[in-house]
Formats: sequence, structure tokens, C-alpha cells
Amino acid sequence: MIYYKKDNIIIRSMNKEDSHILHELRLAHGWFSELSVFNEYFKFQEMGELYCFIATINTEIAGYTALKRHAKSGPYKDLGFPELSDFNVFEKYRRQGIGNQMMDIVENFASQLNHSITLAVGLHSGYGSAQKLYIKRGYIPDGSGVWYQDKPLEPYSSCINNDELVLYLSKELKK
Repeated sequence: MIYYKKDNIIIRSMNKEDSHILHELRLAHGWFSELSVFNEYFKFQEMGELYCFIATINTEIAGYTALKRHAKSGPYKDLGFPELSDFNVFEKYRRQGIGNQMMDIVENFASQLNHSITLAVGLHSGYGSAQKLYIKRGYIPDGSGVWYQDKPLEPYSSCINNDELVLYLSKELKK
């Protein structure tokens, strides 16, 4: 399905062939990647449990994100809100508006599922661009503090500043 098309930019749903391409692109950027994650995205998309949005510029994949129908962990897991996850714009395509365009499409889509959207963002510098984007777009923390390894981190506790240290945010959507 094509969600957006203008000039040389297309935002579409994931194709089966995208799994290998996304995996290779992540590895080429020096990012951790598991092919099985993308295979699961496609499988769950086919089942209607997840929506994977692929942004292309001149037919090259510029970025992607997944939208879960319902948050499966964190403070929003029992509220039925859709959850944005694994939001990425590859470095070559950053600062060209593709991230905001993807977010516009995903938020519009999510507004058909619920009145709010949620996400978890990592706290280390690798997530800096995403942190700024989410705040500028009106996402606010839920108030439960930071989470580590899928649990709220107790005050003054030790942790590792890795991908499992996150802050949960949400945004009210317009219908």
C-alpha cells in the first residue's frame, strides 16, 4: 500500500524483499541488526498486528518505522494505544524532512486506531535526533521516569546507558 507519494518520495508498506535490504542498510551504518526482526515485521504486518512504513527517495530506502496496533510493554501496555517503534532515517537522508513526513503519515494512520500514540526513546546520544524530533512534534513524557530492561528504574539505581534505557512519551492525536 502506498501511504504517500510526491515527486521522488514514496512512503509505502513493507514488501517481503525489504527485510534483507533493511538488515543490510543497518549493518552498513554500523548499527546492530537481526534479519529475523524484519522478517517478523513483515509477518505481523500481514497479520494486521503491525504496520511497517518504508520511506524511499528515488526508489532507495531512506528510512522506516513500525507501528504496533497496541503497546506491548511499558506504561501504556494495557491502554490500547498504538506504539511507534524502531524509527530510523538513514544518515544520507537526514535533515531533508523525510523523518517529519514519515511521522505525519504514521500519526495520521494511528489517529484512525486511537486518540493517542506512544513510543519509547533511548537516552544515549545515538537517539539525539529522534529525541529532538519527538519533542518538537509535541510528544510528552508519561511521568513514570526512565525505564530499564522493561521496568521502571528505581531512583538512584544503577543501569547501563544502552538501548534498554528508555523514556516513554505520548501524544494526543487529532481526528
